[in-house]
Amino acid sequence: MYRATAQRFAPRGKKERHDMAQGTVKWFNPDKGYGFISREDGDDLFVHYSEIQMDGFKTLDEGQAVEFDITTGQNGKLQASNVHKM
Repeated sequence: MYRATAQRFAPRGKKERHDMAQGTVKWFNPDKGYGFISREDGDDLFVHYSEIQMDGFKTLDEGQAVEFDITTGQNGKLQASNVHKM
């Protein structure tokens, strides 16, 4: 029982940023809260403002370099998540 409790509260390791995909913001509409990221080795990815990792107003600039994880959205398509400006 102690072991299960200890595992539950053990700190989880953070994903190393060098494992993240890289791309460039194709466009982002701050009024609508979404846009697309271009990547060299695949299709463009949808990005929602809630996945941008920064304080304050979350937005991205066209042409900006970013790092991100690739996840599957509710619609079954790939999307960018955990997005960090480079």
